[in-house]
Amino acid sequence: MQFMRPGCGWIEVICGSMYSGKTEELIRRLRLARIARKEVLVFKPELDTRYSATGIVSHNEQSLSGVAVSRARMIPELAGGAEVVGVDEAQFFDGELVPVCEELARAGKRVVCAGLDKDWRGEPFGLMPRLMAVAEFVTKQHAICVVCGNPANFSQRKTLAREQVLLGATDVYEARCRQCFSVPDEEQLELFHPEKA
Repeated sequence: MQFMRPGCGWIEVICGSMYSGKTEELIRRLRLARIARKEVLVFKPELDTRYSATGIVSHNEQSLSGVAVSRARMIPELAGGAEVVGVDEAQFFDGELVPVCEELARAGKRVVCAGLDKDWRGEPFGLMPRLMAVAEFVTKQHAICVVCGNPANFSQRKTLAREQVLLGATDVYEARCRQCFSVPDEEQLELFHPEKA
């Protein structure tokens, strides 16, 4: 990690596919900040209740207690005197997260966000491209393709659900490389969801 002068805030983004270690890396950075005697607070979207209602939990069960919020706009007030603010599952937040992160950084806080950079179709996910554009530091994590073992940066959905946000873990997603990744075509989706055609 690069060192900045005291009182200078910045934004870090940790992105990648499912199972690439984004939350694990977020937890590692926040734990190091605590070792450095920084006041740390981490937030997650209220809708993510997969492993914990409030804490952030990686797929390998590392965890940190945190605060679940329904809107990004709630974060600055709740962050209070925290010097380091973590945000997990950033892609699930409303569009206010980007200006909120910029506001926190201008206030001298280190902001560390983790989230999926691409959705199940391999398209940029929500606000993540904007968040990556305003960040001082961006780290792209990679998983291992479950088909061929190459570096993976796609999240393969194993169901034919159409919605962009579908919470799940290994029951719904697996990591794939570019060559092994595929998106069901519209014809396949219509067979399973004719009412949405």
